[in-house]
Amino acid sequence: MKIVTVIGARPQFIKAAALSRELRKRHTEVLVHTGQHYDQVMSGIFFDELGIPAPDVNLGVGSGPHGAQTGCMLDGIEKVLLAERPDRVLVYGDTNSTLAGALAASKLLIPLVHVEAGLRSFNRRMPEEINRVVADHLSELLLCPSHTAVNNLASEGITRNVHRVGDVMLDTLNWVRTRAEVSFPRTLVKLGLQKQAYLLCTVHRSENTDNIERLSGILGAMGALGEPVVLPAHPRTRKAIQLANISLPRNLLLIDPLSYSEMVSLSASARVILTDSGGLQKEAYWLGVPCITLRDETEWTETVEAGWNVLAGSNSESIVQAVRSFVRPACRPPLYGDVGVASICASLID
Repeated sequence: MKIVTVIGARPQFIKAAALSRELRKRHTEVLVHTGQHYDQVMSGIFFDELGIPAPDVNLGVGSGPHGAQTGCMLDGIEKVLLAERPDRVLVYGDTNSTLAGALAASKLLIPLVHVEAGLRSFNRRMPEEINRVVADHLSELLLCPSHTAVNNLASEGITRNVHRVGDVMLDTLNWVRTRAEVSFPRTLVKLGLQKQAYLLCTVHRSENTDNIERLSGILGAMGALGEPVVLPAHPRTRKAIQLANISLPRNLLLIDPLSYSEMVSLSASARVILTDSGGLQKEAYWLGVPCITLRDETEWTETVEAGWNVLAGSNSESIVQAVRSFVRPACRPPLYGDVGVASICASLID
């Protein structure tokens, strides 16, 4: 079987690192990189570090307004599909690359596989929510990380070829941890940090970076906390800070994006993680690190129900209160599958 896999952003690279290995044991995979994340720091370093096969096609779309970016991707992916004539198209998550891949497959009547199907924030103002809803409704095979995701699909009338498989990101996280734990301390030394003596923060979603009030509230909370805070800055975040002329608190260390193993190292050693990233919410849970989510809702509701994740939004006082009042739960039940999720996914795609 020939499968065209469409990826374009860092979270998708992490998932593909696990699943592509399994797919290529059974099938022919054509890997299409849309170029949504395109430079060495945001893209190339992930391919090198995680052993992801080099893309067979790189569309080089780059950044831009949602409509223009998605349109360019759709055009490029359609040309690849017409040339390759695959048996399946596979997409991950909720990015514009996901939407473009889903639309291209649907227009050409090629069965679509959606990995990480069924997630919902129930906030239609989020571009990611629209992308995931459309992808789910166009998919032939829906691979879900949780019972909640399966139930979300059922409530929308989608019950055929829906499977709860867990989350393939756990496979990659475990793979990296077993190979890189020796090098973890070097990351802390390089940044002048000590284990459990700093907070890790990431901010990249448009709802936070494109809204000066929200971004100022988040950065203000970092200053009010007073502890060392490390913020690996997505290019969108750095640009937003510069355009808004926001003064950074002295305890905030703004650095360039990190490799995946370096990010896992910082996450595992942090006292608390503050983030608007869905992937980092899960990783914080798996690593046993308290998480404060800088959003008003989350798709990963199980982490909140388990007591390891607190929704704080962007209000400075709410964020500070959430960090200072957090009490570690006595237990951390397994969430989103166990080892071997990628193998389960590959077997269902057969």
